[in-house]
Amino acid sequence: MRALVTGGAGFIGSTLVDRLLAEGHEVDVVDDLSTGSLANLADARAARTGRLHIHQLDVRDPSLGDLVARVAPTVVFHLATRDGATVVEDAEVTVVGGVRLVEAARAAGAQKVVVASTAAIYRPPEPSELPIRESHPQQPVDPHGVAATSLVAYLTAYRELHELEFTALALSHVYGPRARSGPVAAEIAGDDVAVPSSTDLVFVDDAVDAFVRAATRGSGLVVNVGSGRETTTAELRDAVASATGRAPRRRRPRPRVGQPDRLALDIGRARIHLGWSPWTSLEEGVRLTVAAQGA
Repeated sequence: MRALVTGGAGFIGSTLVDRLLAEGHEVDVVDDLSTGSLANLADARAARTGRLHIHQLDVRDPSLGDLVARVAPTVVFHLATRDGATVVEDAEVTVVGGVRLVEAARAAGAQKVVVASTAAIYRPPEPSELPIRESHPQQPVDPHGVAATSLVAYLTAYRELHELEFTALALSHVYGPRARSGPVAAEIAGDDVAVPSSTDLVFVDDAVDAFVRAATRGSGLVVNVGSGRETTTAELRDAVASATGRAPRRRRPRPRVGQPDRLALDIGRARIHLGWSPWTSLEEGVRLTVAAQGA
């Protein structure tokens, strides 16, 4: 398989690149390096397999189509995003860049597009609605969720009009080595950021396994990827304290605007259609993250 990975120098993207190379695939990374880093690809580059090709390019760039045509990927993995972006910039990257990539994939004859979507596509749930299934209303209140929902609509249209297959993975909070943001990274760093009462945390290696499986399964579907359970702020705090040897911090949960106070994703569809389920416990995932960061 020849895979093209947008956002391939980012946290999740670079971990996916490592996995694809380890399986013997040829990989083209497209990343403008605005938030991603070549340091995340250090191991992949050092291996000098000749199967890694890095292209520094913004997915909004009109030349993206020419690049995809030259590469002629079998599968496109779309993970490009922009941390800390304004609402307008996020919409440009997620929707405009995403549609530009989907059109390029169609024109190049790609078999499938696998997209990193988000749990923010769903209406914030009531406690009785947890864990959220894919049938939960897609009525986002978070701007990024609005953009992600729009991209799924385009993917659905391209599948109907052009028979370009897709799978959109609605990710919960992914954490692990190389992550610079999110609840786990903030807790390890001791940052005083807004956090919900509970959230759904999935380790990056587990999430990447879902991407790899989605290359050949789950076509035409939005598929939840998470742990399937709520992790409370107290549970996360205790796991970080155990991994770091520091006394646990005491703070009151306070979700940011647009973020649900509680979150858990139902992963039954992933089990059925991808043959996927997570295997890394919170304690083990946090321990691996702390060890990699030297915290």
